[in-house]
Formats: sequence, structure tokens, C-alpha cells
Amino acid sequence: MSSLWLSSIQSSRVARFEAFLFPVVWNSKGVRWGFQQWKSRSFCVLLNRKTCQHVGTLRTKQLPLYCCLSSEAVVRLNTSELPATSNIPPSILEKTKEKLHLLPNHPLHILKTLIEKSIEEMHPREFSFYDDLPQLVSTKDCFDDLLVELNHPSRRYTDTYYWDEKHVLRTHMTAHDTTLLRAGKRAFLLTGDVYRRDSIDKSHYPVFHQVDAVRIFDRNTSQNEDKIIADLKSTLEKLAKNLFQSDMEIRWVDGEFPFTYPSFEMEVLWNGSWLELLGCGLLKRGVLDAGQVDKDSKGWAFGLGLERLAMVLFDIPDIRLFWSKDERFLRQFRDGEITKFKPYSKYPSCYKDITFWLSEKFHENAFYELVRSIAGDTVEQVTLLDEFHRNNKTSHCYRIVYRSMDRSLTNDEVDEIQDKIREEVARRLQVTLR
Repeated sequence: MSSLWLSSIQSSRVARFEAFLFPVVWNSKGVRWGFQQWKSRSFCVLLNRKTCQHVGTLRTKQLPLYCCLSSEAVVRLNTSELPATSNIPPSILEKTKEKLHLLPNHPLHILKTLIEKSIEEMHPREFSFYDDLPQLVSTKDCFDDLLVELNHPSRRYTDTYYWDEKHVLRTHMTAHDTTLLRAGKRAFLLTGDVYRRDSIDKSHYPVFHQVDAVRIFDRNTSQNEDKIIADLKSTLEKLAKNLFQSDMEIRWVDGEFPFTYPSFEMEVLWNGSWLELLGCGLLKRGVLDAGQVDKDSKGWAFGLGLERLAMVLFDIPDIRLFWSKDERFLRQFRDGEITKFKPYSKYPSCYKDITFWLSEKFHENAFYELVRSIAGDTVEQVTLLDEFHRNNKTSHCYRIVYRSMDRSLTNDEVDEIQDKIREEVARRLQVTLR
């Protein structure tokens, strides 16, 4: 068999592959290619339920190709193949399998569905909806194409999970925008899990979920920026009213994001306080150019965090609860309904302190990562209690609060976890325990 032909893949509504059905693919410059000139041995297709990635070589020269879902060569998200330079712990790799936003009757799935329904009602048959795109993306997609500066904190190994030097677990759903734009999409909404190394408390978790949307206005549409901004704000104000199921008091404040200008943040008045709901703005020309959008076209984009919104609407007090397998949590929610969470128990907390002299290798996010990798979701919060300086050395004292959301912890269990943390923080972060 000298050539390889692939027929279209059966996929769910999540991908709406009408524009990208095989055998059409795009090369690294966004040029469309077919498979007639391909050798079967030089082509590989990897499938993960609903999406695809592929790479191959032309007969005459090497040329990486990709479909709309990935702009780089295939990288398997497989623990056994984790590169030596990767900073992704096994516990995070396990989380990539969960995809809470796809679980029926889960609060995140309820909000995702409501947002998609609202956008579809406001803009019938215009938007494509994606909710299972590859979590591993290129640094080009995640940072370069979105005009993230080279010295931006999000590029650091201390803040982002790197598979290798050129691939990361996406830090935001915006990482897919330019790839979809190059594939010809002009209105789409994405939902998925994103990954960032972060602090430990009731509102932060290394995995959370985002919704991201883009709408492009072509050259035949009025290109007055004021009208596009008005369309953006009108869409989001209606979305907020649908989510909160009431006429909320809304205000707009100036924001700042690498990929939009002007940028705005929407705040809603909730229980007497202003709550930041989302960020948005007009896509910068550099982003549109990376997406190969016509020079005469402009567009808007917005993004919001699902956990933050769900904690407010469902009255969920701790972000760890979203990952609970306890039926006392899960059975409280039903698709199509926003109901207040009813606490089923309040288990006692237990805290332990750890003090050490810092080393050059120490970084707080690495410490938080180590604590969470050992303690899992039994750790509720980690707080810096004290910082002490002597002889050009710095000492930190951290308080680690343990509390399970589903059961009582024993003193012996907590002591064992704390001893393991002390041992590993000294070994891996090269600190000196006090």
C-alpha cells in the first residue's frame, strides 16, 4: 500500500469536525494538505475518545502536519514515557483522566451545559463547542502565539507543568485559540481542565476548569471597535443573568491580558460584595496574525473559571469537594439545576508546623507541590507563619492544616504524612530542617 487514505472520524458534538474531516490536514504554516502523497509507514494517528493528533513525513521532505486540535508533533500523555526533564508529578498526570466537566450531574458539567446553551441561544448555529481537546499543548500555542512575554511568570518551571521544553499541560483554554483560527473557525467556545502550580488553600487547586470563547467579525461586517465591544459586553451581560438566574447589578473595570486590548473584567454584585466573574477584550492583531485571520477582520474573546463560579452559585466552600467521590456530595446535584450544597459533616482539622533554612533550590510552589503530592486532598491549607533572617540565611515556618472532606483523620495518620513531608522536603528541596 503506497498511500494512506483516512475517512472521517466519528466524533461527538464536542468537536463538530465539519471543517476538519480527514483527509485534510494543515502543515506548520497553516497550509492544507491531503494524504495522496503519504506513505503508510510514515503516518501515525492517535485517538483518545473524541479527538485526534497526527504527524508524518512527505515523500520528498520532512514536514510535520497536524489537525486543528494540535499544532505540534504527537506527544503521548503517558506516565511511563515521562521525560526526565518533566516537572509533572504522577498525581497530576492521574488528574488528566478525570475531566470533571464531562461528568453528568457534576456542578462543573451543569455550568458548562448552561453556558453552552446560553451562547447558542444568543448566537444560533454560529458557535462550535469543544470540551475534550488535548491537554498537552505546545509552548508556541500556549505562550508565543498569545504574545506572552518571555519573562512572564507563567513560562517558569515553578509555575507551569512542562512535559518537555516545547510542551506543557495547558495553563489556560486560550492555548487552543490560534490553532482553531488557523483551521478556519471564526466562533467557538472551549471548556476543559487547565493546570498551574499554585498555593494551597480552599480556593486554589493545581487543576481547575475554564471556559474560553472567541468570535471573529469578518471584513464584510462593520469593523467599528465600539460596536464589537458593545456586542461582547451585551453577550456577557446576558450570560451573567442566565447564570445567576436574575437581573444582576454588573460593572465593567479595565483589565490587562497579554492577548487582548482593550481588556475588561466583569464584576457582579453578589451578597453585598463585588465579585470578579470573567476577563475579556478585543483580540490583539498579533494573535489574529498567529491565527492567520484576515487583516480586515477583528474579534473578541472571553474566559472564565468554572470552579470560582460554581463555588458561588452552588455555595461550595472548598475547591477540593469538586474532586470528591463521596455520594453525599455527588447526589446533591442534577443536570439542569443549580442547587445549594448542603454540608454533610464538618470533620475536625489538625495542624502541624514545619521550619527550615532555605536553599537556592527552594521555591514556594515546589514546596506546595511536594506537600500536595504526599498529603493529597487531606491537606486543606499551607500558610507561611514566619520568616526569619540570620547570617545571610532565611528560615521559613509553614503551618500545614490537615482536614479530610469525607472522614476524620487520625493523629497517627497525620503524623505519618508530616514525617514523610519533612523527609522529602529536606531531600528534594535541599533545605535544612530546624
